[in-house]
Amino acid sequence: MEPNKLKLDEHGLIPAIVQDVHTREVLTLAYMNAESLARTLETKETWFWSRSRNQLWHKGETSGNTQRVVELQLDCDGDAIVVLVEPNGPACHTGARSCFETSGMAERTDSDQLLDRLYRLVQERNEKRPPGSYTTYLFNEGLDKILKKLGEESTETIVAAKNDHDERLVEEVSDLVYHLIVLLVARGISLDQIRTELARRRTAGGDQ
Repeated sequence: MEPNKLKLDEHGLIPAIVQDVHTREVLTLAYMNAESLARTLETKETWFWSRSRNQLWHKGETSGNTQRVVELQLDCDGDAIVVLVEPNGPACHTGARSCFETSGMAERTDSDQLLDRLYRLVQERNEKRPPGSYTTYLFNEGLDKILKKLGEESTETIVAAKNDHDERLVEEVSDLVYHLIVLLVARGISLDQIRTELARRRTAGGDQ
């Protein structure tokens, strides 16, 4: 991108469309001025201009949900920028992955939201360690215990799958998913990282 070709509006701003570099999902629409663009280029993380607060803001400065900039593309007229990023967490202040998920265009399924809520609950248990909680017990015991339980749940899921009782299989898969999330939290891996990898495989032409 050539900054000298930018066409800023009368307020010195240009719209910036932020997309996931792997899935090309639109994450948010924000605005940049010359300074925020310069900081974005310098730090390789997104900086914008807040029209409501009339100030610069660094995406993820307080939430930790930063966006690593992979590439910036200028449109043919020079009056809009596409920012391709690797997101480190949700883009929207509501906690949604995309600011457009409340429209019917990219709405997440209820099950996806449920997994996010479960992940946040497990994170909270890890941080606060409330007594009497099974999740607290797992974190207190450490990674080896978590891995042992994950192995046990995997075996029980396989056994249930060999039988004809769907209800039992649903129960075991639910236990397995819960313990997988405990493992992800213990290792500091987010659900968005898993989504990004799955999307990368899909866009790479895999047979998933």
